[in-house]
Amino acid sequence: MLPTKMTEALNKQFNNELQAAHAYKAMATYFSDKGYQGFANFYLIQSKEEDSHAMKFYHFLVTMGEKPVLHKLEEPKNHFENALDVVQQSLEQEREVTRDIYSLVSLAAELKQHSTSSFLDWFIKEQMEEEESFRIILVKLKGIQEGGEFFLKMDEEFAQRKLE
Repeated sequence: MLPTKMTEALNKQFNNELQAAHAYKAMATYFSDKGYQGFANFYLIQSKEEDSHAMKFYHFLVTMGEKPVLHKLEEPKNHFENALDVVQQSLEQEREVTRDIYSLVSLAAELKQHSTSSFLDWFIKEQMEEEESFRIILVKLKGIQEGGEFFLKMDEEFAQRKLE
């Protein structure tokens, strides 16, 4: 059993991960609508990754004898100016998740929840990778035109992405 405050915070993050998956699906639709199926694939894979992150929280809660609680999802942003806007939103979303994970880490330390701290270590590393990935994509997109040759090359590369 976990302290109530820890359980509530973990359940909140469980739902935050589901919300992030929902938002990535909305981002995928921007690219699908434009015919950029590689970018759409990239975002659909991102959505699946966020779902898998949510399930890590789900299983951790169950393992600790707690009940995962689903909350209502909010409508994600569905309209974007361009691909750069989508990626900037993605990076900000990941930064927000990172802040949430750090808050969980701090709470686990405060409550001396060592098992929770150990569980969260994986998420710290994951968030570093997620933010780096979007920063790299953002740098590349800032130097090219949406629909241009390099953009289409990126689209082809993203079409090859698979869930790991």
